[in-house]
Amino acid sequence: MDVGKGFWSIYRQALPVLLVALLGGLFAGLVLEEIVESVERFPGLLVMVPVFLATRGNVYGALGGRIASGLHQGLIEPRFEYDERLVQAVIASFVNGIGISIVIGFITWAALTALPGWEAAAVWELVGIMFIAGTLTSVVLIGGLLALIFAGYKLGYDPDNLVGPIVTTLGDIFGMVFLLAAVLVVEVIA
Repeated sequence: MDVGKGFWSIYRQALPVLLVALLGGLFAGLVLEEIVESVERFPGLLVMVPVFLATRGNVYGALGGRIASGLHQGLIEPRFEYDERLVQAVIASFVNGIGISIVIGFITWAALTALPGWEAAAVWELVGIMFIAGTLTSVVLIGGLLALIFAGYKLGYDPDNLVGPIVTTLGDIFGMVFLLAAVLVVEVIA
């Protein structure tokens, strides 16, 4: 394939997904506006938002890369059936996604407590918010990523062109929605 055809093929496949990602990012911003009201109640909440969203991309981008490589190599079939490689990758991503969320809560609390003049919510509140949001986003990101990559692959799309925008969009949208939901749950409990 010559360079021009390769470029246009990638561009044609990526552009619609990137436009959906743009809309998803705008929606996530609107949800963030709702979370800002909770910042006074949970000092440190806003510190966690960019770290939380970035780690969604890191953990589930790696999962998407494994899936894309498995599809290209014929090691994974694009359907929901038991596959040892896929199950191991999903479990590792699930554990990493939840684990790093808990770590974010602890580190945010410790950093804000150690810095003079900064206030932090109770450690259990920050960790609770991150645990709830991390667990819910893990479930949705894994299911959504698999479904969209498999569907795109069956339609002839290169999964490498889909992984980044899908992970970013699902991570931003559901990360913010579930972060807001977690804040509401912890407010009720507290």
